[in-house]
Amino acid sequence: MSQVMDFDALRQAMADNHEQPEGPARNARAEQLLVEAEKLGIPLAVIEALGHQLKVYNYSSEKDKMFVPFARLLRMWDERPEDFDEYESHSLHWVFKWVSAGMLGQPHIPLASIEKWLGEMEHRYRLAGYSERAVRSAEFNIAAHVGDLERAERAYTAWLAADRDAMADCHACELHDQGWWQSRKGEDERALQSWRPVLEGEHVCAHEPHAVLASSLLPLLRLGRPDEARAHHLRGLRLVRAMESMRSSYADHVEFCALTGNEARGLELLAERPAYFTDSGEPRSKLNFLAVVALLMDRLVERGLGDQVVPGPAGREWTARELAVHARGEALALAARFDARNGTPYVGERARERMDRRPLVDRLPLGVRATRPAPVAPPPPAPRAEERDLADLLAEARRLADALDPAAMNAWAAVARAAQGRELDPRDQADLIDHEAMSRGPEGVGLFERAAELYLVAGDPGEALAARARAAFVRSLTGRPDEALETVTALREEALALFEAGGTGVRQTASVLVGRVRVLMNRLHEDGGDAGAAEEAARELLAFAGPHTADRHLAYRAAEAKAMLGELALHAGDPQAGAELLARAAEEYVAAGLPWFAVEHEARLAGIARQLGDAESAERAARAALEHGQGHLEPVGQAQLHLQVAEVLAASGRVPEAAGHALEAAHWADEAGEGPTLGAWARHQLGGFLLRQGRFAEAAEVLESALPDLTVETHGDGAIVQTQWWLGDCHTQLGEHREAAERRLRAAEIARHWPDQRDHAMLAHLAAEALGRADLPAEADRAYARAGDLWRELGNTPGLVRALRARAWLAAGGEAGLDAGRELMAEAARECAAAADATADDDARARLIIELGHTHRQFGELVARSVDDGADEEATHAAFEEALTHLTEAIAAFASLGADALGPRTAAELAAGWLEADLGRPEEASARARAVLAAYEEADADAETAEARRAEAERLLEVAATRREG
Repeated sequence: MSQVMDFDALRQAMADNHEQPEGPARNARAEQLLVEAEKLGIPLAVIEALGHQLKVYNYSSEKDKMFVPFARLLRMWDERPEDFDEYESHSLHWVFKWVSAGMLGQPHIPLASIEKWLGEMEHRYRLAGYSERAVRSAEFNIAAHVGDLERAERAYTAWLAADRDAMADCHACELHDQGWWQSRKGEDERALQSWRPVLEGEHVCAHEPHAVLASSLLPLLRLGRPDEARAHHLRGLRLVRAMESMRSSYADHVEFCALTGNEARGLELLAERPAYFTDSGEPRSKLNFLAVVALLMDRLVERGLGDQVVPGPAGREWTARELAVHARGEALALAARFDARNGTPYVGERARERMDRRPLVDRLPLGVRATRPAPVAPPPPAPRAEERDLADLLAEARRLADALDPAAMNAWAAVARAAQGRELDPRDQADLIDHEAMSRGPEGVGLFERAAELYLVAGDPGEALAARARAAFVRSLTGRPDEALETVTALREEALALFEAGGTGVRQTASVLVGRVRVLMNRLHEDGGDAGAAEEAARELLAFAGPHTADRHLAYRAAEAKAMLGELALHAGDPQAGAELLARAAEEYVAAGLPWFAVEHEARLAGIARQLGDAESAERAARAALEHGQGHLEPVGQAQLHLQVAEVLAASGRVPEAAGHALEAAHWADEAGEGPTLGAWARHQLGGFLLRQGRFAEAAEVLESALPDLTVETHGDGAIVQTQWWLGDCHTQLGEHREAAERRLRAAEIARHWPDQRDHAMLAHLAAEALGRADLPAEADRAYARAGDLWRELGNTPGLVRALRARAWLAAGGEAGLDAGRELMAEAARECAAAADATADDDARARLIIELGHTHRQFGELVARSVDDGADEEATHAAFEEALTHLTEAIAAFASLGADALGPRTAAELAAGWLEADLGRPEEASARARAVLAAYEEADADAETAEARRAEAERLLEVAATRREG
């Protein structure tokens, strides 16, 4: 800074610096401002600069620096208390509490000095006339820290018994500490009751509910309330991320991840805050952080991920195993310093207890994106003392295969491993190769052919034909449909002839017939094959297998035939018939004890029912699919089904339940390695569902985690625009208006390339609103102007008028001034009136007249509010008369619509009445008030609105009467 600031400039600079993010940069600026203050030669300037410096140190990672400015302030107070104004005097006594707590967190400060300081604090508070409440709170913290629980309880009781006064901590902070103590004593339910006013927003401050949300995580889990714990994590982490000084609360969130199966999320949190590993300004919060780092690393090691590279202190690469040792050692070393200072083992015991905690739930899906650690290949398992006999494995595999159990594939794989280097008889070898072929997909053709040869050797020609039919179907899937059809048609002839001759059974013959239907169905889907031939083949299969459904295999074939007939009906454009056949097929699978085969068809049914507008059937089918797939579906299948159920429930308005299924979908997609694709879509949906419930912070956290994975190629640009749009809505509700504008502008940039420009116009308009709320009037005006142009191009006059009105307010409140505001309001009124005159649609005309009325009313309010406190009587009178003219026009516009516009008409009437009163016309004011009262005597209006209007009219009558008498 080249020249000395004046005092006002210094104060503004300190206020600006106070609004900056916590951290070293803010602290360094405070140090510079103290230098500037000292140049002024004004004691109060130095006092204020020292106080500012102390505050920013306290709320940063450099808490150890606050003792120097405090000592200087205290010396100045003792020498010249008259230099302190009332505010700085209060502030000096207030920060005694910070210094007391700060000393406790520095193990190099002797306990005797801390106790002496507590006595000094008590003495000075007594001299200043303050209650002992803050002193007893400080004593409680000392006793709780060293583990003197009896003294802590006495101090706690005295703290709560003392009067609240100007030195007491804010309600939110006190409730946090009280709940912490209750939870520490095992009274989790009581703690949550104490925290309730903070969690519900009744008491908040700069650092609450941040700390309460973090402290509540483990109590909620211990009480079996995981959904609330998840919500508190998502909401709370969003708050503490920007607060460098809240390392202990951040550690609570890492711990929550470690104890809920969310180790990957915990690693991401560590990566976000690398400085937390080494910042030494507050050793106590560093101990808390390192303890949970050790806990998280131990969890990874326990899961076989000890060699996983993890975030750690800068300067080298760390594995989980190495960081576990390092963090535990550092944490215990810090704890030992505290214990040596305190003369008790309490801090070390608490640290060990925390590092050794066990998971509270095995799995708690969070809905947010997390890169899962890559598992390190485990060492080969040691040979079991008693390997299962090959014959036992074969028997188990055949039992599962005969039951058509999906686990049969794994059982045959176990046979293959056990049979390596051993000779099997032809039948066993054929079955083994046949099942291996089933697991190989396109590579299975040759194996099926080899299995067929072995079946012949084993004396089972029917199964040989079935294996060749399976090979033909695989060929049809790999670009050889004609060859496959020719082959399977010939196999059908052979199989039927063999069956007639008694050379094979119903099962084998049905297997060949189903192979032919599958080939024909595949041709139909791939290149528009012959639907008639496919239907004929499916009916042949059904007729052949139908009489034998007591056999589970043949019940399976008959149900599959009905499902294929259902697909053919859908292909023919008959969704009702298709749905009925698919439903019957699913029912038959379940009746045969094969529910896992019903899943695909039930999922299909849910989609068809939604298309037919049958929400109840859609939900029933989707839930059935989820139920029947349990224990059998791969993770990706679980994800798809949960997502389908979520969409069905959301369509019927059951959003909270839909959110639960979207959450599960995101989890299973991550488990399947589909996080960037299916998982991103599930998170997108989940975020929308949370937003619809008003859970804005949680929704923002989820949507922000989805956004990096959403791509135009996979999800479409509509999903990206919708996610940004939703995030803009979240930011708006959270008071983050600049961020809301950025989200909406990014979405608008994509939407501007779409053929339909309505979304582009709406996003531009919403961005303008956010820019205005963010106190960026020039940017807001430009965005409103762009939105107005788009609304005009779309022929949307209400949108155009609203943009013009918004610009008018910005102009009147800015450099352009009232005249520019008048011009824009007048243009809005002209556009509205012209559109209303031009339309032949009565409903559209009514909507435009409503907008015209609002425009005239806002025009009047704009002019009336332009009168500042220093305006002379003549200017005020002229402005109010002009405003009254516009309000009268608004009343006329609303009145032309009768009862449909009663609410806005009476609001305008009352606004005009107040202007009449201010203009010294009590009779006219009274007349307008009585008109409002009369309107609500005759009309059937909304009760709440009517009550509010009547109350305001009565107040206006009272004011008018007073002025008349005066």
